[in-house]
Parts: sequence; C-alpha cells; structure tokens
Amino acid sequence: MRRIFIIRHGNTFESSADARRIGAGTDIPLVESGCAQADRLGAWFAAQNLPIRRLHSSPLLRAQQTATRIAAATGHPVDGPLPWLNEIDHGPDEGRPEAQVLARLGAQALTAWDEQGIAPKDWIVDAESRIAAWKDWFAQAGEGVDLLVTSNGAARFALLALGLPLANLKLRTGAFGELTIDETGRAQLIRWDERPLNSSAAAQ
Repeated sequence: MRRIFIIRHGNTFESSADARRIGAGTDIPLVESGCAQADRLGAWFAAQNLPIRRLHSSPLLRAQQTATRIAAATGHPVDGPLPWLNEIDHGPDEGRPEAQVLARLGAQALTAWDEQGIAPKDWIVDAESRIAAWKDWFAQAGEGVDLLVTSNGAARFALLALGLPLANLKLRTGAFGELTIDETGRAQLIRWDERPLNSSAAAQ
C-alpha cells in the first residue's frame, strides 16, 4: 500500500495584506505565519511516525522552505524539487490583487477553475502534461509514504488525473490531502484540504 500526501506550502502573505494571485512567475518566501504552518505540518507528520519513502517539493522557494521544515521535524531529508510540481502561470493576472482578477475574469471562470480545473483565459496551465505526470507518479511500484509539497494550482491536477471529483479542488495554505494506492493500482481519496490540529493561520 502506498500513501501519498499532497501538501500545500505555508502562507506567503500575512493576514493583514491584500491577497494577490501568485503563481510560478513570483518566487517569494514564506512569511512568519507560513513558517508556523510548515512547522505544524512537520510536527504532525513526525507524530504519525510514517515510513516516509520520499519527500519532494516544487522548485519554488515557498515550497522548498515548507519541505525543509517538514524534513527537520521528521528526520527524512528533502529529496529535491520536481519540476512538474511547480505552480501554474497566471499570465496577465500574475501578481494582481484578487479583486482585479475577479473583475477581469468574472466569478464563473474562477469557480470553474476551483471546481473543475478549467483554466481561465490566458493562464498557462498545460493541464495535459500535469495530469500525465501525476498519473506516472501514481503508477510507480513500491510501498511507503510520499510527501509532495506543491502549490494550490498544481495540486488539483492530482485529483483530476485520478478522476476523483470534489466540490472544490482547492487546497488552503498549510493544508494537505491524502491518497492511497493499493496493490492493484486502485486509488482512494482519504482526505483533502485538511490542516493539522491547532492550525489557526489565515487561509489564502
């Protein structure tokens, strides 16, 4: 049995800051609350005493910092970044305040993204290759636990690759999902968008 945890990095904005649409084109670090979220994730995974096989992150600093803190808590080193875990490119909306993104695209387009993974106009997502990469990862043989630290835009393609529908595909910062793959290759979604207990940091 394989267990795969898909983890979103911690906060990159404090709760007092205006939310902006940040993707692959903006490589920013965790803020203080994001470091605390990463530490809570690390403490939770350490407490589970899991047989961690691999710990990977996306190439972005925020994901690597989250993975490093999980590694420090669990004692399993970071196995390096995987390019296909990188966040999507928001195109003309990169770095723009959420209110401006909503005004440009409309609520329906953003809802379709969060509920169905349909990319809004002018975003660069490359859904086909992302889904293929997730399928390849799920098809690998072996047992144990994989921890994959990524971003909200990238994580949803794991569910789309397996045809596992949810009302909302979004992962909050500092949250994770868990999938299992049995000996026959059948995937099951155990949980999604769950934060470790006592996590009170604001959502992004």
